[in-house]
Amino acid sequence: MDRPRIADGVRLSVATLTVLPVRTGRVDRASAGLAMALAPAVGLAIGLVAAGVGWAVTAAGSPVLVAAALVVGAGVLLTRGLHLDGLADTFDGLGSYRDAETALSIMRKPDVGPFGVAAIVLVLLTQVAAVTAVLTRPWPAVLAGVAAAVATGRVAIALACRRGLPAARADGMGAVVAGTVGPLAATAGVVAVGACALGAVPDRPWQGPVAVGVGLAAGMLLTGHAVRRFGGITGDVLGAVCEITTVVTYVALSM
Repeated sequence: MDRPRIADGVRLSVATLTVLPVRTGRVDRASAGLAMALAPAVGLAIGLVAAGVGWAVTAAGSPVLVAAALVVGAGVLLTRGLHLDGLADTFDGLGSYRDAETALSIMRKPDVGPFGVAAIVLVLLTQVAAVTAVLTRPWPAVLAGVAAAVATGRVAIALACRRGLPAARADGMGAVVAGTVGPLAATAGVVAVGACALGAVPDRPWQGPVAVGVGLAAGMLLTGHAVRRFGGITGDVLGAVCEITTVVTYVALSM
């Protein structure tokens, strides 16, 4: 792959997955595939910044619950709430119990229904509670745990874009990224994040990689369910998969 195409993929990954005002270059399936393959690296950076916020406010004397809320809030701000929006839309579509076409039309609406609201509230509350437990550990473990959990959510995005999974629509983000990530790139993301998680629980180093595996299993289950219900993935589904994977990983790390 030539350097301009690599640069396009990097810029697209950062522009899509973060709040940073990065100007995208050429957007096609090749650059989209690279962008999704790089999603775990972007997630790792987001997680390290969010953990740094937790360290700073804790060092300033903030209670651990407040620090946990700010860690989660930092993650939301750094992604401009994009994945939470996808979570809400996806659960509104799934909760409608309508046919694929009608469910997809519900997901396109700008308002948020009761299933979407409930999904956001439960995910955020659970994340804050789990991060509270993670923040009680030594700071190297906190950095590893938060970074691994956030990055695992982005690994789930790469896995949801793996070859063989179709897009639910002919337009939109899902149509651009569906089926673009090869097995080597997806496997590399899983291995890298699993290695990062080794330091998340100092007295039980196996728990970090297991938490990553549990989170990814939850994400893959949601991906499969969405493909069966909607006929494929959408950008909203990717956001939902990311959020569910992240919160399940946090819960597994907090135990």
